[in-house]
Amino acid sequence: MRISLESTTKIVELNGVPARIWEGTTESGIPVHCYITRIGVDENEPRQHEFECELLQMRAPSPEVAAIPIRLIL
Repeated sequence: MRISLESTTKIVELNGVPARIWEGTTESGIPVHCYITRIGVDENEPRQHEFECELLQMRAPSPEVAAIPIRLIL
């Protein structure tokens, strides 16, 4: 499976760990949302600074994701 994701400004807590919600779609167009607690690139990646700048770009969450409680229990 392949999905495309965009970072949102929404952060929730999962088992005591902050997780940013990312929204996107599968290759076939099915909407998804993911709870990302960590993301990074290899420290030797020559474009690491570019990655860090892109990581700061976020959009407002969709109304469905905005309604997710700030604290979740899994």
